[in-house]
This record gives sequence, structure tokens and C-alpha cells, in this order.
Amino acid sequence: MLSIKRIYMIIGLIILIAVLSLVAFTTWYTVDESEQAVILTFGKVEEGITEPGLNFKLPWPIQSVEKLSKETFSLQFGYEEQDGQIKEFPDETKMITGDENIVLADMVVQWKITDPSKYLYNVDNPREVLYDATSASLRSIIGSSKIDDALTSGKAEIEADVRDLLSSLIEKYDIGISILAVKLQDVELPNDEVRQAFTNVTDARETMNTKLNEAKKYQNKRMNEAEGEKAALMANAQGDKAARIETARGDVAVFDKLYEEYKNNPNITKQRLILETIDQVLPGAEIYIMKDEGNTMKYFPIRPLESTKPQVQEEGSEKNQ
Repeated sequence: MLSIKRIYMIIGLIILIAVLSLVAFTTWYTVDESEQAVILTFGKVEEGITEPGLNFKLPWPIQSVEKLSKETFSLQFGYEEQDGQIKEFPDETKMITGDENIVLADMVVQWKITDPSKYLYNVDNPREVLYDATSASLRSIIGSSKIDDALTSGKAEIEADVRDLLSSLIEKYDIGISILAVKLQDVELPNDEVRQAFTNVTDARETMNTKLNEAKKYQNKRMNEAEGEKAALMANAQGDKAARIETARGDVAVFDKLYEEYKNNPNITKQRLILETIDQVLPGAEIYIMKDEGNTMKYFPIRPLESTKPQVQEEGSEKNQ
């Protein structure tokens, strides 16, 4: 009997040690800086833990902990990259644009878990839901876009529209994740012949833009030159205007002086003006002063006297000496 009791005691002790060990090892847990946790009480979500460190809870099976990563995940739509090898899924990426052309479009979506409880329990497979939502959003935006926009300059706008639509869908599904960014990887045509045709169109568009830039550059150059010529002409015109005004003022001053002389001696001034005008109009003409008495015309030669006048003055000066 004693041996049986001892056996029972040993078994009880073992059970007690096992229970105490279970309690000891399941009442505390650690959360790393790159992790977030959810506490479950009999399978029901109680609270979320986002702060790193050592935490305590009720022992299992009363409470349990589910840990999730805080990292940013990447969803590859239309292809899969493993060990440096890329596997494409053209059937998933084939889409029709708004102008009824077929394109192949694949995308990368960056996302992270923001609500662990919703991520774990609101849907069975949140990654699959995200993949389907990405496909629906991209097809919707591509379906309302033109092929030129999808292949060339409209990619950034398409990415922004896909992100907005995908974010609204994910918020509506309430699966505890947030969309950080979307990036179109490749948008191309399904066959080489059509692809080459659109490549030629793109090259022609780039050539057109280059020619337009060169034309604008030449236009700006000619406009600057024209502005310079205009400024030079305006400056010359202003200078000519000022010169003419000053000349006119000088003429007015001369006229005023002549008029004053004319008022003092009208006849003399009149004759002087006539002689000066004749000298200006006919600078090489001989001038004579004539007097007609009826029978004989007498004249007084002016030019010869003008030429001999210096000699007479010189002779007079020599006599004085």
C-alpha cells in the first residue's frame, strides 16, 4: 500500500511540476520591435500590443498570443520573382484600354498590417483579397484610360488613380491593412509588330517635342533680338527727337534775333537776308550792284572786291609800318 501511495504522490508531483512549468512558460511573452501582437482569451480577441518588450498574460489555454510583422510587404501582380528568376502570368495582366486596345500591365503594391485583429479574423485569406482588389482596381483604371497614356506619359496618373481606388476598396473590405504605394512595372503591347508601331509613335512624339523646343528657343532668341533692335531704334528716335528740338530752338533764337534787328532796321535787314539767301542758294554766282539811269547801266562788282579786299588791307598795313 505504501508503494502505491508513493507512486500516486510521484505522479501527482510530476503533474504539478508540469502544470507549474506550463504556467511559468505561458504567462509571459516578448514582442520584438519589428512585431505586433494580439491577445486572445479563449479564442476571442481582447487587445493588441504594438509596443516592444516583455509582457504577461494568463496561462494557456486561457489566453494565447498571435504575433504579426510590422514590416512593409510587397504584392507582385502579374509576375512572381523567386531566386532571381521572374515568372510572368500574361493571362492575368492582359487588359483592354478605354480606346479598345489590348495591353499587358503588371504592378507592385506596397502594404502593411495596421490592425492585426482584423487581419487575422475578418477574412480567411487577406493576401488573396488584396490581390483580387489590386486586379480589379488596375483593370478599372486601365479600362478608362487611353493606350497612349498607359504606354507613355500617363503612367503616373494611372498609378495615383489605382492607389486611390485600391485604398477605398481595402477600407471597405476592412481587412486591417493599409496601402502605402503602387508602382506600374511594365505596360506593353501583346505582340512585337504592334509594339514596334507604338515605339515608332513614341519616337515621333519625342522628335516632335524636340523640334518644338528648338522652335521655341529660336523664337525666344529672335524675340530678344527684336526687342534689342526696338530698344535701339527707340533710343535713336529719342536722340533724333531731342536733336531736332534743340535745332528748332536754335532756329527760333536766331529768328528772334533777326526779328529784333529787322524791327530796328527793316530795309538793311531785308537786303542782308536776300543776299545771304542768294549766297546759300547760288554759292558760286557772281553778285553785282547795278544802277540804271536810262542811258548807261552802271554796276558795282562785289566778288572782285571781296577777293582784293585782303590785299588792300595788307598794303595799308605795310604803309602804316
